[in-house]
Amino acid sequence: MTSSPMQPKSGMRRYVAAVVIGLAGSIGLAAWAHGGGHHGPGMAGFGGPGMFAGSPERVSRLVDHMLRDVNATEAQRTQVKQIVTAAAADLKAQREAGQGLRDRAAALFTSPTVDANAAESLRQQMLGQHDQASRRVMQAMLDISRVLTPEQRTQLAERMKQRRDMMQRHMRERQDLDRPTR
Repeated sequence: MTSSPMQPKSGMRRYVAAVVIGLAGSIGLAAWAHGGGHHGPGMAGFGGPGMFAGSPERVSRLVDHMLRDVNATEAQRTQVKQIVTAAAADLKAQREAGQGLRDRAAALFTSPTVDANAAESLRQQMLGQHDQASRRVMQAMLDISRVLTPEQRTQLAERMKQRRDMMQRHMRERQDLDRPTR
């Protein structure tokens, strides 16, 4: 197969498609997690997106771990676990629905001709899903704020900040190790 100067070679077409799919996947991942590795609004002071993922047993352990140092009562722990478990179930359903959007993105970007209008429509659907997920996370945060005292929330926020700072420091250290020496 020969290619004209206006028609990219097959290898280049695949490379461009892979880059575009990677970018679409990144957008989809952000929509899936609302905060992914980068805590979104309202997420930084609590447990991050991972707080709402996993089995009920995992969620229970995370809540226990988070509330251990803030002297939460058993009643508070139970209420927070119920809130987080319900949010996790809702977000799991949203993540599963989001897989369909990611599949559509892959099909769209690997088609012979990419329809810009279809891509924009899909992007807006992904943003809508992101908004729905962030709304659900924020509702859970508001519900939890009604269970914990202001002092407990402050202690929890400080603990999460310390954890985030530590994780960022570790990431910088890993990046420094990965840099080539001169």
